[in-house]
Amino acid sequence: MGKEIVIIGGGPAGVTAAITARRYYPETNITLIRKEEKALIPCGIPYMFGTLDSAEKNLIPDQLLTGNNINLVIDEASSIDRDSGTVITSAGKNFIYDRLILALGSSPLIPSIPGVELNNVYAVRKDLEYLKDLSKKLDQSKDVVIIGGGFIGLEFADEFMKRGNLKVTIIELLPHCLLLACDEEICKRVENKLLERGVNINVGAKAGAISGKNQVEYVELESGDKIKADTVILGIGVKPNVNLALECHLAADGREGIQVDDFMRTSDENIFAIGDCAKKRCYLSGLPKGVWLASMGTTEARIAGANLFNVRRRSDCAIGIFSTCFGDLAVGSAGLTESAAREMGMDVVTGESVAPDKHPGSIPGAQELGIKLVFEKDTGLLIGGQVYGGVSVGEKINFIGALIQHKMRADEVCTFQMGTHPLLTASPIAYQLINAAQLAVMKLRKS
Repeated sequence: MGKEIVIIGGGPAGVTAAITARRYYPETNITLIRKEEKALIPCGIPYMFGTLDSAEKNLIPDQLLTGNNINLVIDEASSIDRDSGTVITSAGKNFIYDRLILALGSSPLIPSIPGVELNNVYAVRKDLEYLKDLSKKLDQSKDVVIIGGGFIGLEFADEFMKRGNLKVTIIELLPHCLLLACDEEICKRVENKLLERGVNINVGAKAGAISGKNQVEYVELESGDKIKADTVILGIGVKPNVNLALECHLAADGREGIQVDDFMRTSDENIFAIGDCAKKRCYLSGLPKGVWLASMGTTEARIAGANLFNVRRRSDCAIGIFSTCFGDLAVGSAGLTESAAREMGMDVVTGESVAPDKHPGSIPGAQELGIKLVFEKDTGLLIGGQVYGGVSVGEKINFIGALIQHKMRADEVCTFQMGTHPLLTASPIAYQLINAAQLAVMKLRKS
Protein backbone atom coordinates (compact mmCIF):
# COMPACT_ATOMS: atom_id res chain seq x y z
CA MET A 1 0.00 0.00 0.00
CA GLY A 2 1.26 3.50 -0.84
CA LYS A 3 2.00 6.23 1.65
CA GLU A 4 -0.93 8.37 2.81
CA ILE A 5 -0.88 12.16 2.49
CA VAL A 6 -3.74 14.17 3.98
CA ILE A 7 -4.22 17.91 3.42
CA ILE A 8 -6.67 19.96 5.47
CA GLY A 9 -7.82 23.07 3.61
CA GLY A 10 -8.95 23.66 0.04
CA GLY A 11 -7.72 27.17 -0.67
CA PRO A 12 -4.85 28.05 -3.03
CA ALA A 13 -2.19 26.73 -0.61
CA GLY A 14 -3.94 23.40 -0.02
CA VAL A 15 -4.61 22.80 -3.71
CA THR A 16 -1.04 23.72 -4.69
CA ALA A 17 0.39 21.44 -2.00
CA ALA A 18 -1.73 18.55 -3.27
CA ILE A 19 -0.66 19.03 -6.89
CA THR A 20 3.00 19.41 -5.88
CA ALA A 21 2.86 16.26 -3.74
CA ARG A 22 1.34 14.34 -6.64
CA ARG A 23 4.22 15.41 -8.91
CA TYR A 24 6.95 14.48 -6.44
CA TYR A 25 5.34 11.38 -4.96
CA PRO A 26 3.25 9.76 -7.72
CA GLU A 27 2.73 6.48 -5.84
CA THR A 28 1.14 8.05 -2.76
CA ASN A 29 -2.53 8.31 -1.90
CA ILE A 30 -3.50 11.96 -1.46
CA THR A 31 -6.67 13.18 0.23
CA LEU A 32 -7.69 16.82 0.54
CA ILE A 33 -10.36 17.66 3.13
CA ARG A 34 -12.21 20.96 2.94
CA LYS A 35 -15.39 22.05 4.67
CA GLU A 36 -16.66 24.29 1.85
CA GLU A 37 -18.80 22.81 -0.91
CA LYS A 38 -17.12 25.22 -3.32
CA ALA A 39 -13.72 26.86 -2.84
CA LEU A 40 -13.34 30.57 -3.54
CA ILE A 41 -10.33 32.30 -5.05
CA PRO A 42 -9.53 34.59 -2.07
CA CYS A 43 -7.94 37.45 -4.01
CA GLY A 44 -10.90 37.53 -6.38
CA ILE A 45 -13.52 38.10 -3.67
CA PRO A 46 -13.81 41.91 -4.11
CA TYR A 47 -14.33 41.44 -7.85
CA MET A 48 -17.43 39.32 -7.24
CA PHE A 49 -19.27 42.60 -6.54
CA GLY A 50 -18.41 44.57 -9.66
CA THR A 51 -16.14 43.19 -12.35
CA LEU A 52 -17.51 39.62 -12.38
CA ASP A 53 -21.14 39.08 -13.38
CA SER A 54 -21.39 35.84 -11.41
CA ALA A 55 -19.99 34.67 -8.07
CA GLU A 56 -19.41 31.22 -9.61
CA LYS A 57 -16.72 32.75 -11.83
CA ASN A 58 -14.54 33.19 -8.74
CA LEU A 59 -14.14 29.51 -7.83
CA ILE A 60 -11.14 27.18 -7.73
CA PRO A 61 -12.06 24.33 -10.12
CA ASP A 62 -12.33 20.93 -8.42
CA GLN A 63 -10.86 19.48 -11.62
CA LEU A 64 -7.45 20.69 -10.42
CA LEU A 65 -7.71 18.01 -7.73
CA THR A 66 -9.74 15.24 -9.32
CA GLY A 67 -7.78 15.56 -12.56
CA ASN A 68 -4.60 14.86 -10.59
CA ASN A 69 -5.99 11.76 -8.87
CA ILE A 70 -6.47 13.55 -5.56
CA ASN A 71 -9.34 12.42 -3.37
CA LEU A 72 -11.54 15.43 -2.49
CA VAL A 73 -13.57 15.10 0.71
CA ILE A 74 -16.19 17.73 1.60
CA ASP A 75 -16.21 17.57 5.38
CA GLU A 76 -14.74 19.45 8.34
CA ALA A 77 -11.63 18.17 10.10
CA SER A 78 -12.59 18.27 13.77
CA SER A 79 -9.51 16.81 15.46
CA ILE A 80 -6.06 15.30 14.88
CA ASP A 81 -4.72 12.26 16.75
CA ARG A 82 -0.98 12.57 16.38
CA ASP A 83 -0.24 9.29 18.15
CA SER A 84 -2.16 7.22 15.61
CA GLY A 85 -1.65 9.61 12.70
CA THR A 86 -5.36 10.15 12.15
CA VAL A 87 -7.58 13.04 11.12
CA ILE A 88 -11.15 12.79 12.44
CA THR A 89 -13.94 14.70 10.69
CA SER A 90 -17.25 16.10 11.87
CA ALA A 91 -19.02 13.36 9.94
CA GLY A 92 -17.17 10.76 12.01
CA LYS A 93 -14.78 9.63 9.29
CA ASN A 94 -11.14 8.75 10.03
CA PHE A 95 -8.28 9.44 7.62
CA ILE A 96 -4.89 7.85 8.33
CA TYR A 97 -1.85 9.86 7.32
CA ASP A 98 1.88 9.33 7.03
CA ARG A 99 2.26 13.05 6.34
CA LEU A 100 -0.27 15.77 7.11
CA ILE A 101 -0.37 19.29 5.68
CA LEU A 102 -2.33 22.00 7.49
CA ALA A 103 -3.59 24.68 5.10
CA LEU A 104 -6.17 26.04 7.52
CA GLY A 105 -6.22 29.61 6.22
CA SER A 106 -7.28 32.67 8.19
CA SER A 107 -10.41 34.38 9.45
CA PRO A 108 -11.35 38.07 9.41
CA LEU A 109 -10.59 40.15 12.45
CA ILE A 110 -13.73 41.48 14.12
CA PRO A 111 -13.15 44.74 15.99
CA SER A 112 -14.38 44.96 19.57
CA ILE A 113 -16.65 47.94 19.01
CA PRO A 114 -20.35 48.20 19.88
CA GLY A 115 -22.72 47.19 17.09
CA VAL A 116 -20.65 44.67 15.13
CA GLU A 117 -23.41 42.13 15.77
CA LEU A 118 -26.09 44.20 13.99
CA ASN A 119 -27.72 43.04 10.78
CA ASN A 120 -26.04 44.21 7.57
CA VAL A 121 -22.56 44.24 9.13
CA TYR A 122 -20.34 41.93 7.08
CA ALA A 123 -16.81 40.65 7.45
CA VAL A 124 -14.85 39.41 4.42
CA ARG A 125 -15.47 35.69 4.80
CA LYS A 126 -14.38 33.05 2.29
CA ASP A 127 -17.89 31.67 2.15
CA LEU A 128 -19.79 31.67 -1.15
CA GLU A 129 -23.31 31.77 0.26
CA TYR A 130 -22.39 34.47 2.79
CA LEU A 131 -20.96 36.64 0.01
CA LYS A 132 -23.97 36.01 -2.21
CA ASP A 133 -26.14 37.30 0.64
CA LEU A 134 -23.96 40.41 0.82
CA SER A 135 -24.41 40.95 -2.92
CA LYS A 136 -28.20 40.80 -2.58
CA LYS A 137 -28.04 43.23 0.32
CA LEU A 138 -25.99 45.68 -1.74
CA ASP A 139 -28.72 45.69 -4.38
CA GLN A 140 -31.01 47.19 -1.73
CA SER A 141 -28.42 49.50 -0.15
CA LYS A 142 -27.58 53.15 -0.68
CA ASP A 143 -24.85 53.96 1.86
CA VAL A 144 -21.94 51.59 2.47
CA VAL A 145 -19.19 52.20 5.00
CA ILE A 146 -15.97 50.20 4.83
CA ILE A 147 -13.92 50.09 8.02
CA GLY A 148 -10.28 49.59 6.98
CA GLY A 149 -8.25 51.26 4.23
CA GLY A 150 -5.87 48.45 3.35
CA PHE A 151 -5.83 46.52 0.08
CA ILE A 152 -9.05 44.60 0.70
CA GLY A 153 -10.99 47.66 1.86
CA LEU A 154 -9.95 49.76 -1.12
CA GLU A 155 -10.65 46.99 -3.61
CA PHE A 156 -14.13 46.48 -2.16
CA ALA A 157 -14.77 50.22 -2.33
CA ASP A 158 -13.73 50.47 -5.97
CA GLU A 159 -15.79 47.43 -6.97
CA PHE A 160 -18.86 48.66 -5.09
CA MET A 161 -18.76 51.91 -7.08
CA LYS A 162 -19.16 49.90 -10.28
CA ARG A 163 -22.63 48.82 -9.15
CA GLY A 164 -23.90 52.36 -9.71
CA ASN A 165 -26.32 52.51 -6.78
CA LEU A 166 -24.00 53.06 -3.83
CA LYS A 167 -22.38 55.87 -1.90
CA VAL A 168 -19.17 54.35 -0.48
CA THR A 169 -17.12 55.70 2.42
CA ILE A 170 -13.82 54.34 3.75
CA ILE A 171 -12.76 54.84 7.36
CA GLU A 172 -9.02 54.39 7.94
CA LEU A 173 -7.26 54.80 11.28
CA LEU A 174 -3.84 55.71 9.83
CA PRO A 175 -3.01 59.05 8.16
CA HIS A 176 -3.31 57.41 4.72
CA CYS A 177 -4.80 54.33 3.12
CA LEU A 178 -2.27 51.59 2.24
CA LEU A 179 0.30 53.18 4.55
CA LEU A 180 1.50 49.80 5.84
CA ALA A 181 2.54 48.80 2.31
CA CYS A 182 3.41 52.04 0.52
CA ASP A 183 5.13 55.32 1.23
CA GLU A 184 3.02 58.45 1.62
CA GLU A 185 3.48 59.81 -1.90
CA ILE A 186 2.14 56.63 -3.47
CA CYS A 187 -0.68 56.36 -0.93
CA LYS A 188 -1.79 59.84 -2.00
CA ARG A 189 -1.87 58.74 -5.64
CA VAL A 190 -4.20 55.89 -4.74
CA GLU A 191 -6.42 58.08 -2.60
CA ASN A 192 -6.71 60.67 -5.37
CA LYS A 193 -7.63 57.99 -7.88
CA LEU A 194 -10.36 56.61 -5.59
CA LEU A 195 -11.71 60.09 -4.92
CA GLU A 196 -11.79 60.65 -8.67
CA ARG A 197 -13.81 57.43 -8.98
CA GLY A 198 -16.35 58.64 -6.42
CA VAL A 199 -15.21 56.98 -3.16
CA ASN A 200 -15.32 59.06 0.04
CA ILE A 201 -12.25 58.67 2.26
CA ASN A 202 -11.87 59.46 5.96
CA VAL A 203 -8.26 58.97 7.10
CA GLY A 204 -6.93 59.45 10.62
CA ALA A 205 -10.39 58.42 11.81
CA LYS A 206 -11.45 55.63 14.16
CA ALA A 207 -14.83 53.91 14.19
CA GLY A 208 -16.17 54.07 17.74
CA ALA A 209 -19.50 52.31 17.27
CA ILE A 210 -21.88 50.89 14.70
CA SER A 211 -25.37 52.02 15.59
CA GLY A 212 -28.95 51.14 14.71
CA LYS A 213 -32.03 49.44 16.12
CA ASN A 214 -32.06 46.02 14.46
CA GLN A 215 -29.74 46.75 11.60
CA VAL A 216 -26.99 49.28 11.02
CA GLU A 217 -28.07 52.88 10.45
CA TYR A 218 -24.81 54.77 10.84
CA VAL A 219 -21.18 54.48 11.96
CA GLU A 220 -20.10 56.82 14.72
CA LEU A 221 -16.48 57.97 14.74
CA GLU A 222 -14.60 58.56 17.97
CA SER A 223 -14.56 62.23 16.98
CA GLY A 224 -18.35 62.19 17.34
CA ASP A 225 -19.09 62.47 13.62
CA LYS A 226 -21.73 60.10 12.26
CA ILE A 227 -21.67 58.53 8.81
CA LYS A 228 -24.92 57.21 7.41
CA ALA A 229 -24.78 53.51 6.55
CA ASP A 230 -27.20 50.72 5.72
CA THR A 231 -24.36 48.24 5.12
CA VAL A 232 -20.94 48.04 6.82
CA ILE A 233 -17.91 46.03 5.66
CA LEU A 234 -15.21 45.10 8.18
CA GLY A 235 -11.86 45.03 6.39
CA ILE A 236 -9.28 45.49 9.14
CA GLY A 237 -7.26 42.33 8.60
CA VAL A 238 -7.18 38.63 9.41
CA LYS A 239 -5.94 36.18 12.02
CA PRO A 240 -4.51 32.71 11.34
CA ASN A 241 -6.72 29.68 12.00
CA VAL A 242 -4.73 27.73 14.57
CA ASN A 243 -7.33 26.06 16.83
CA LEU A 244 -6.93 22.63 15.27
CA ALA A 245 -3.16 22.85 15.72
CA LEU A 246 -3.41 24.04 19.32
CA GLU A 247 -5.87 21.29 20.21
CA CYS A 248 -3.37 18.62 19.12
CA HIS A 249 -0.57 20.47 20.99
CA LEU A 250 1.48 21.76 18.07
CA ALA A 251 3.55 24.86 18.77
CA ALA A 252 1.38 27.77 17.64
CA ASP A 253 0.34 31.31 18.50
CA GLY A 254 -3.16 32.67 18.01
CA ARG A 255 -1.95 35.89 16.39
CA GLU A 256 1.20 34.81 14.55
CA GLY A 257 0.31 31.29 13.41
CA ILE A 258 1.65 27.75 13.59
CA GLN A 259 5.39 27.51 14.20
CA VAL A 260 7.26 26.04 11.22
CA ASP A 261 10.90 25.48 10.33
CA ASP A 262 12.65 26.32 7.06
CA PHE A 263 11.13 23.21 5.46
CA MET A 264 7.55 24.08 6.53
CA ARG A 265 7.55 21.35 9.21
CA THR A 266 5.71 22.02 12.46
CA SER A 267 6.84 20.87 15.89
CA ASP A 268 5.72 17.41 14.72
CA GLU A 269 8.00 16.33 11.85
CA ASN A 270 5.13 14.46 10.17
CA ILE A 271 2.91 17.56 10.05
CA PHE A 272 3.50 20.58 7.82
CA ALA A 273 1.77 23.97 7.88
CA ILE A 274 1.41 26.40 4.98
CA GLY A 275 -0.41 29.55 3.95
CA ASP A 276 -2.18 31.98 6.24
CA CYS A 277 -2.14 29.60 9.23
CA ALA A 278 1.68 29.29 9.19
CA LYS A 279 3.92 31.75 11.04
CA LYS A 280 6.02 34.09 8.87
CA ARG A 281 9.30 35.84 9.61
CA CYS A 282 10.48 39.12 8.08
CA TYR A 283 13.31 38.60 5.58
CA LEU A 284 15.30 41.46 7.11
CA SER A 285 14.64 41.47 10.86
CA GLY A 286 13.66 37.82 11.41
CA LEU A 287 10.75 39.03 13.53
CA PRO A 288 7.18 37.76 13.01
CA LYS A 289 5.58 39.31 9.94
CA GLY A 290 1.92 39.27 8.92
CA VAL A 291 2.02 38.36 5.23
CA TRP A 292 -1.30 36.70 4.52
CA LEU A 293 -1.26 36.35 0.75
CA ALA A 294 -2.28 33.54 -1.58
CA SER A 295 0.97 34.08 -3.48
CA MET A 296 2.97 33.49 -0.30
CA GLY A 297 0.84 30.49 0.62
CA THR A 298 1.35 28.77 -2.73
CA THR A 299 5.12 29.32 -2.47
CA GLU A 300 5.09 27.60 0.91
CA ALA A 301 2.85 24.87 -0.54
CA ARG A 302 5.39 24.05 -3.24
CA ILE A 303 8.08 23.78 -0.57
CA ALA A 304 6.02 21.58 1.75
CA GLY A 305 4.70 19.40 -1.06
CA ALA A 306 8.23 18.66 -2.25
CA ASN A 307 9.61 18.04 1.27
CA LEU A 308 7.05 15.53 2.57
CA PHE A 309 9.27 12.45 2.48
CA ASN A 310 12.60 13.89 1.27
CA VAL A 311 13.90 17.37 2.11
CA ARG A 312 14.38 19.18 -1.18
CA ARG A 313 13.54 22.84 -0.70
CA ARG A 314 14.12 25.51 1.93
CA SER A 315 11.77 28.42 2.62
CA ASP A 316 13.01 31.99 2.60
CA CYS A 317 11.68 34.50 5.09
CA ALA A 318 8.70 36.54 3.94
CA ILE A 319 9.36 39.60 1.79
CA GLY A 320 5.74 40.60 1.27
CA ILE A 321 4.92 41.42 -2.37
CA PHE A 322 1.64 43.25 -2.97
CA SER A 323 -0.12 44.68 -5.99
CA THR A 324 -3.55 46.08 -6.75
CA CYS A 325 -5.33 48.20 -9.35
CA PHE A 326 -7.95 50.96 -9.40
CA GLY A 327 -9.06 51.90 -12.88
CA ASP A 328 -5.95 52.76 -14.88
CA LEU A 329 -3.73 53.08 -11.78
CA ALA A 330 -1.91 49.99 -10.56
CA VAL A 331 0.44 50.01 -7.56
CA GLY A 332 2.81 47.43 -6.18
CA SER A 333 5.07 47.12 -3.16
CA ALA A 334 7.76 44.66 -2.12
CA GLY A 335 9.77 44.49 1.08
CA LEU A 336 10.19 47.52 3.33
CA THR A 337 8.97 50.98 2.55
CA GLU A 338 11.32 53.91 3.18
CA SER A 339 9.24 55.02 6.16
CA ALA A 340 9.11 51.52 7.69
CA ALA A 341 12.87 51.10 7.32
CA ARG A 342 13.54 54.43 9.02
CA GLU A 343 11.12 53.56 11.83
CA MET A 344 13.21 50.41 12.38
CA GLY A 345 16.25 52.63 12.82
CA MET A 346 17.82 51.84 9.47
CA ASP A 347 19.80 54.36 7.46
CA VAL A 348 18.60 54.14 3.87
CA VAL A 349 18.91 55.85 0.52
CA THR A 350 16.31 55.81 -2.23
CA GLY A 351 16.27 56.15 -5.99
CA GLU A 352 13.22 57.12 -8.02
CA SER A 353 12.60 57.17 -11.76
CA VAL A 354 9.51 57.96 -13.84
CA ALA A 355 9.11 57.44 -17.58
CA PRO A 356 6.55 56.18 -20.10
CA ASP A 357 6.09 52.39 -20.06
CA LYS A 358 6.48 52.30 -23.86
CA HIS A 359 8.84 54.14 -26.16
CA PRO A 360 8.60 56.63 -27.62
CA GLY A 361 6.07 58.03 -25.18
CA SER A 362 3.86 59.03 -28.11
CA ILE A 363 3.02 55.36 -28.81
CA PRO A 364 -0.73 54.79 -28.25
CA GLY A 365 -1.46 53.34 -24.84
CA ALA A 366 1.77 54.56 -23.24
CA GLN A 367 1.35 55.39 -19.57
CA GLU A 368 3.57 56.90 -16.91
CA LEU A 369 5.34 54.27 -14.82
CA GLY A 370 7.29 55.15 -11.70
CA ILE A 371 9.65 53.06 -9.60
CA LYS A 372 11.03 53.80 -6.14
CA LEU A 373 13.82 51.61 -4.74
CA VAL A 374 14.99 51.55 -1.12
CA PHE A 375 18.57 50.53 -0.29
CA GLU A 376 20.38 50.01 2.99
CA LYS A 377 22.98 52.76 3.19
CA ASP A 378 25.89 50.82 4.69
CA THR A 379 25.69 47.83 2.33
CA GLY A 380 23.84 49.11 -0.72
CA LEU A 381 21.49 46.15 -0.32
CA LEU A 382 18.06 46.45 -1.95
CA ILE A 383 15.47 46.11 0.82
CA GLY A 384 12.29 47.44 -0.76
CA GLY A 385 10.61 48.85 -3.80
CA GLN A 386 7.35 50.37 -5.01
CA VAL A 387 5.88 50.77 -8.48
CA TYR A 388 2.93 52.68 -9.88
CA GLY A 389 1.51 52.95 -13.37
CA GLY A 390 -0.30 50.59 -15.74
CA VAL A 391 -0.84 46.86 -15.89
CA SER A 392 2.88 46.06 -16.15
CA VAL A 393 3.17 47.01 -12.45
CA GLY A 394 2.23 43.48 -11.37
CA GLU A 395 5.20 41.81 -12.99
CA LYS A 396 7.55 44.74 -12.30
CA ILE A 397 7.00 44.40 -8.54
CA ASN A 398 7.43 40.62 -8.78
CA PHE A 399 10.82 41.21 -10.40
CA ILE A 400 11.80 43.69 -7.69
CA GLY A 401 10.79 41.06 -5.13
CA ALA A 402 13.14 38.59 -6.83
CA LEU A 403 16.00 41.10 -6.62
CA ILE A 404 15.33 41.56 -2.90
CA GLN A 405 15.14 37.80 -2.36
CA HIS A 406 18.52 37.32 -4.07
CA LYS A 407 20.10 40.14 -2.04
CA MET A 408 21.05 42.39 -4.92
CA ARG A 409 23.03 45.58 -4.27
CA ALA A 410 22.41 48.93 -5.94
CA ASP A 411 25.48 48.64 -8.16
CA GLU A 412 24.35 45.18 -9.31
CA VAL A 413 20.87 46.42 -10.20
CA CYS A 414 22.53 49.17 -12.27
CA THR A 415 24.12 46.56 -14.54
CA PHE A 416 21.04 44.36 -14.86
CA GLN A 417 20.72 43.31 -18.51
CA MET A 418 17.27 44.18 -19.78
CA GLY A 419 15.45 43.52 -23.02
CA THR A 420 13.31 46.35 -24.36
CA HIS A 421 10.73 46.82 -27.10
CA PRO A 422 8.79 49.96 -28.07
CA LEU A 423 5.37 48.34 -27.53
CA LEU A 424 6.26 46.48 -24.35
CA THR A 425 8.74 48.41 -22.19
CA ALA A 426 10.24 51.75 -21.35
CA SER A 427 13.14 52.98 -23.44
CA PRO A 428 16.55 51.43 -22.64
CA ILE A 429 17.69 55.00 -21.98
CA ALA A 430 14.88 55.74 -19.52
CA TYR A 431 14.46 52.22 -18.08
CA GLN A 432 13.08 53.05 -14.64
CA LEU A 433 14.54 50.19 -12.61
CA ILE A 434 18.10 50.87 -13.68
CA ASN A 435 17.82 54.65 -13.47
CA ALA A 436 16.35 54.45 -9.97
CA ALA A 437 19.24 52.25 -8.88
CA GLN A 438 21.79 54.55 -10.53
CA LEU A 439 20.41 57.57 -8.70
CA ALA A 440 20.68 55.66 -5.43
CA VAL A 441 24.30 54.73 -6.24
CA MET A 442 25.15 58.41 -6.68
CA LYS A 443 23.70 59.12 -3.22
CA LEU A 444 25.69 56.25 -1.74
CA ARG A 445 28.92 57.62 -3.21
CA LYS A 446 28.31 61.02 -1.68
CA SER A 447 27.66 59.58 1.78
